[in-house]
Amino acid sequence: MFKQLPSNQTECVEIILNGQSLQVTKGISVAAVALSQNLSYTRTTPVSGSRRAPFCMMGVCYECLMVINGKANQRACATYVQDGMQIDCQQGVGPAMENNGSE
Repeated sequence: MFKQLPSNQTECVEIILNGQSLQVTKGISVAAVALSQNLSYTRTTPVSGSRRAPFCMMGVCYECLMVINGKANQRACATYVQDGMQIDCQQGVGPAMENNGSE
């Protein structure tokens, strides 16, 4: 389904995707990493819990939302990997919104 094209870029960064440490090419999007790792989804919807994954790859559809560095609702297609980045699939509205106003 998704094939990463060969790159002249040889520099890699280390990220953590759903608790798993990965070495990925510097300068690619978080969505590209998710697709290349064969994730079946990047988020679930808040109402029905249905699974969603990157679709437009240009920041318009918001189907690629993920929790990035602890912040929910981040567009994975518009975010480029950085060394040490923590990335998780988002469940529903995500942890930041679930905890908002609960105290």
